Amino acid sequence: MAKWFQCMKVVWSNLMVYKTNFILQSISPLFVFLFIKASLWTAIYKGAERVEIGGYDLNQMLTYHLWIMVVTLISIGAISQDLSQDIRLGRITAYLIYPFSLFEFHFSGFLARQSVKLAIALFTLFGVVLALKLPLSVTSGGWAILLALWAGLFWFFLNYFFGLLGFWLEETWTLGVMSQVITYFLSGAIIPLELYPLWMQKILFFTPFPYIGFVPVKLIMGSEVALAQAFAVLTLWIAFIALCGYGLYKRGLRLYTAAGM
Repeated sequence: MAKWFQCMKVVWSNLMVYKTNFILQSISPLFVFLFIKASLWTAIYKGAERVEIGGYDLNQMLTYHLWIMVVTLISIGAISQDLSQDIRLGRITAYLIYPFSLFEFHFSGFLARQSVKLAIALFTLFGVVLALKLPLSVTSGGWAILLALWAGLFWFFLNYFFGLLGFWLEETWTLGVMSQVITYFLSGAIIPLELYPLWMQKILFFTPFPYIGFVPVKLIMGSEVALAQAFAVLTLWIAFIALCGYGLYKRGLRLYTAAGM
């Protein structure tokens, strides 16, 4: 545990070195919501605030996107560009002799960043509830946060998998960006999933994407959600991508020559 904590301290220190940058990263989602999403949906509903789009009037749509902002702070993290660079530059050689593996180092970094993001998300959550007097059940909110954290674990393993492709590819950041864009569209972060065709909705609920954004938000908003199915689907996808990553790492080590050293 001491080794894990020391690695997490390193990540926390790196995050806090440039305090202005850290503050801007913390408040930027709120500004994106206020100046882009709120303005966009207000313009769409202009003159017809009580008209419903996909079952949402203007207030409900703005509330939905407000909660999406909070949930994705937890569930969607950074792409694993550092891992692919470590492979390409030969830096992972050190992890082959350290008493702390490459996976353990990156996972401890994920835990450190996740703890910071969780603190920011909780602060934003309670700040919004108090400022706007939005209804929030402690039970539903707790389950939503837990589901978002579980989705964040899937996101880590997915990007760890992409990072391991650095054994074969010179750059992997494009794959991370592509997965992020696709995830935003399929998770309900751009528009609620009710606006998608019914056949597409049925398929999506067998994928991890709705549980990254849409389902936790519906929980917060008081809708009934099949929690057992949500955790079961996410767990299966986490296990699948983790096993794929493990196999990819073992195969990649056979090709690794530390050419960048």
